[in-house]
Amino acid sequence: MSIHKIYDQYLNFICLEDDLFIMKHQKSDSLSYYAINKGDTKDTEMEAIMDEIVESLFSVFVTLGNVPIIRCSKGNAAEMVGKKLDKKLRENLWDARNNLFHGQPGSFSFTRPMLILLDRNIDMATPLHHTWTYQALAHDVLDLSLNRAVVPESSAPAVPGQKTKTRICDLDSKDPLWSEHKGSPFPTVAEAIQEDLDKYRSSEAEVKKLKSSMGLDADSDLALSLVSDNTQRLTSAVNSLPQLMEKKRLIDMHTTIATAILNAIKSRRLDSFFELEEKIMSKSSGVESKAVMDLISDTSAGNEEDKMRLFIIYYLCTSQIPEDEYKKFETALVAANCDVKPLIYMKRWKGFTKMSSQGQYEGGGTKTVSMFSKLVSQGSSFVMEGVKNLVVKKHKLPVSRAVEAALSGAGSAGECDLTWLDPRAARTDAAARARATKQPPPTDAVVFLIGGGSYIEYHNLMDFAKQQAATRKIIYGATTLPHAAQFLKQLSLLGEELQ
Repeated sequence: MSIHKIYDQYLNFICLEDDLFIMKHQKSDSLSYYAINKGDTKDTEMEAIMDEIVESLFSVFVTLGNVPIIRCSKGNAAEMVGKKLDKKLRENLWDARNNLFHGQPGSFSFTRPMLILLDRNIDMATPLHHTWTYQALAHDVLDLSLNRAVVPESSAPAVPGQKTKTRICDLDSKDPLWSEHKGSPFPTVAEAIQEDLDKYRSSEAEVKKLKSSMGLDADSDLALSLVSDNTQRLTSAVNSLPQLMEKKRLIDMHTTIATAILNAIKSRRLDSFFELEEKIMSKSSGVESKAVMDLISDTSAGNEEDKMRLFIIYYLCTSQIPEDEYKKFETALVAANCDVKPLIYMKRWKGFTKMSSQGQYEGGGTKTVSMFSKLVSQGSSFVMEGVKNLVVKKHKLPVSRAVEAALSGAGSAGECDLTWLDPRAARTDAAARARATKQPPPTDAVVFLIGGGSYIEYHNLMDFAKQQAATRKIIYGATTLPHAAQFLKQLSLLGEELQ
């Protein structure tokens, strides 16, 4: 056997969706927000983290087959990564024999994609925000990781010392309901599952009817006249059985997941947290501190983490909180058994960045529509009583705004000024940059967050891409995808260092 060709594979990343990737899953703590921002990180450790991120991004672009134009936020980890990646790509392009980018057409259109490198510090509220869309809720409530959710089978509270029965659910793009509704609000998903269930039941009833009609007494004339007509129908029914069985499996799985999410929404009153946070972030109506205080003090609402997340979002989005009011909140949070260490870090962060998150989330908010009419009338398997049917207004989060500004060719992307690097340009001085800005800006982008991403941001970007007049291909990536409780834990560790 003669070897015809040997290929190198560059696979230092995990692709979760067609347009979503993370760097790694195991031992990913070394790339977390905490690892990048903690006070005692040595320069050599920081270099190692940055090199690992560069290796991963290099693999992504070798796989895509395109050399990107790099834009990165200034003065933070994103700029370090941008410069190192620029150097690595240049070195590869200079080496004519081992150049990984020649010859093959890339997976983007004729224009080169733009790589937009952002630091998690651009927006600290979104990773802690309660959510209302299916995939993000599964991530927040059921710890969805690597597209697999572990769902408790019974809604009864866990008995200490007794193992709760769980079911593992794999969610992938081959599942039509998941593909269509992973970014939809939860009530819409519940309705879609119910509709699928009704369709399945009618198909099942048809098969049963056929069986009974075939089971007629063999001697009768009616049976003979039915056989020819029904053989055809039976053949098609038998052929569609595997599809029906698969449909049944998917409906069961989604019913299990949605029921578990629904139980969490009800027991923790997640709809109230989500609605109030949307109001705070969108500034659509002046949120009084009393509403926040009431929800924190309410013993029946949420767990300790839910309350802490709500207060951090309120703290970040309010320009000034008087010291005495802050103390009252702190006392209420301690009374609710909250770990207040994240506040120590957030206080320092807010003072340090001088960045009030005011006006960053404009246009958001929710409105409540009439109760779940479809679900209530059809005797659904989801008991939605007591849950608000919230519709989220379309708006752009800070990351989507930065991407929009960068792709429109603006010098500065929204709040943050972005450095421009082009590995293909012979010169990197101002003249080369001025020449590049005359070219039409790329239509496609890979957006990468250093310090952790979130499903809320991912869906917000995908919505932004769909709303564009011209088709844009946007891929979202992050070093890790922590859910809110994990992100809060990292803030707690950072706060502990400052004590």
